[in-house]
Amino acid sequence: MPTGTPKASLSARAHVLGLVAALSTLLGAAVACGGGNAAPVATAGAAGADGGAAELAPEQCLATAGAKRARRPDEPEKIVAKHVLVKYAGAKRALASVTRTREQACLRAEEVRAKLKDGTSFEEIVRTYSEEAGAATREGSLGEIRRSDVVPAFADAAFELARGEVSHVVETAFGFHVILRTE
Repeated sequence: MPTGTPKASLSARAHVLGLVAALSTLLGAAVACGGGNAAPVATAGAAGADGGAAELAPEQCLATAGAKRARRPDEPEKIVAKHVLVKYAGAKRALASVTRTREQACLRAEEVRAKLKDGTSFEEIVRTYSEEAGAATREGSLGEIRRSDVVPAFADAAFELARGEVSHVVETAFGFHVILRTE
């Protein structure tokens, strides 16, 4: 390390190295479980002894939610999808009554994934967790979407899914999403 390096640079480097370590752990776990970027609804999820979601550090959740996803060369022009949106204070279009932190919202979205893996219906999850206006009425359905209809991070996650697959937690300016591709 050159002399005279500002402390802020050292702190930033340590932060980046911590994120890289967390991401390596996540990728190692995904490879060990045979996972790619998406998890089928029917597969067993990471669950604790009580059947709930396994403990996940907020940093790991945020790293997964913000991960860049490659565009599939064979992706369809349009898909049909449903989603759950968990907002946090400061997210785009979040009501003043939403007070959870970004980290809390990410972990809540991970809880959604765990419940889906445990067999809870998507409609029940939407009623309980989704904070998108009108989501319960539509049962989380977005209908048929094209890549250009949604923000890039959402599109990247949704269009990589096979029919019946549930995405990892995905972060956009609106909050954290869990996406189910239905067609």
